[in-house]
Amino acid sequence: MHNKNGILPKYRMSFTVGGLFYQEAVSAVDLYIKSKDWTKAREEILKTNLFQARTQNSLERICREVLSRLKLLSSEQLKIIQNGSRQEQLQMLWIAVCKRYSFIRDFAIEVIREKFLLMDYAITEEDYTIFFDTKAEWHEELEKLKDSTKKKLKQVLFRILREAEITSEMNIILPSILTKRVAKALFSDKSGLYIVLPVSDADFKEWVK
Repeated sequence: MHNKNGILPKYRMSFTVGGLFYQEAVSAVDLYIKSKDWTKAREEILKTNLFQARTQNSLERICREVLSRLKLLSSEQLKIIQNGSRQEQLQMLWIAVCKRYSFIRDFAIEVIREKFLLMDYAITEEDYTIFFDTKAEWHEELEKLKDSTKKKLKQVLFRILREAEITSEMNIILPSILTKRVAKALFSDKSGLYIVLPVSDADFKEWVK
């Protein structure tokens, strides 16, 4: 996706803070839905150390990370995180990650989805390396990363995939099964982002009916 000047927008690579943050996100959504105000939710999280972080610094970092993802979801999608089944919640949190990080979104579509549709379910480190190197040719911000940061990014991405149950502990793609509620919340989201989940178009159309 190029912008108006034909230049690729830069990848944001700040997801090294941690993983999917399932527990933290569910608590944060709960607070937000009560007040309908992200600033109030943030203040409450920081005041009570809701995420039980070891230091104020890390609490602020995690809080910023979690809220930056959740703010990108529709109210319908947030309600699913508040009261959906665990599987529905994980799917929505994965969508939030992909909305926040176009690097992860592209990996989900260009690597995971492609392999899933070809019925090749194993995601290897080599798949990631090829993807990263290809993107680095177009994104100098990737080229400039230190080796230690590159390593950490890979670890965190694989961890998020496992925590969101997109892949198994053995890095095997787990096909997503969507409830009608999730399918509709994704269908009404004009971003077409359901394709970051390992689902076929035919199944998605069935679920939306």
